[in-house]
Amino acid sequence: MYILFSFIAGLVFGFGLIVSQMVSPVKVIGFLDVFGRWDPSLLLVMAAAVVITTIGFAFARKRTSTLLGTPMHMPTARDIDRRLIGGSAVFGIGWGLAGFCPGPALVALGTGHVKAFIFVIAMLAGMGIFELIERRRGRVSGHAAPPLSMAHTHAADAMHSHKRVRKGG
Repeated sequence: MYILFSFIAGLVFGFGLIVSQMVSPVKVIGFLDVFGRWDPSLLLVMAAAVVITTIGFAFARKRTSTLLGTPMHMPTARDIDRRLIGGSAVFGIGWGLAGFCPGPALVALGTGHVKAFIFVIAMLAGMGIFELIERRRGRVSGHAAPPLSMAHTHAADAMHSHKRVRKGG
């Protein structure tokens, strides 16, 4: 059931990116070109996303488990540090240069967009380099490196939860 709902959520997200034209580098770069021929239409998309996310988090904060019964993992970090600012800068520069961010780039792969393919390869390489650096930093300091994302933890929790249900508790 978890995989089915994950698939449906991905389809809805991808469809929303296509409808909002977030998969079009021309549209995105037009939005980012505030001193040229600025296209403010994506501002509405972002505003809607912020409203929906705010409502979603308000409901999620009141729960201890998801609607599918898996544990709720809410972000706890609130620090604004060098890594957050650096990562945000790299993300923004990449978005401005390529006209893609990760979600829309993956959706654009389905259209056969060559630029999306190049972006995804570069993104995966960057993720791999980051993971290697984090593992090296973890070994040097004696701490184990954290998982690449909470998705690993959430997927593992879902699988264990599913096994408990099938075994009767």
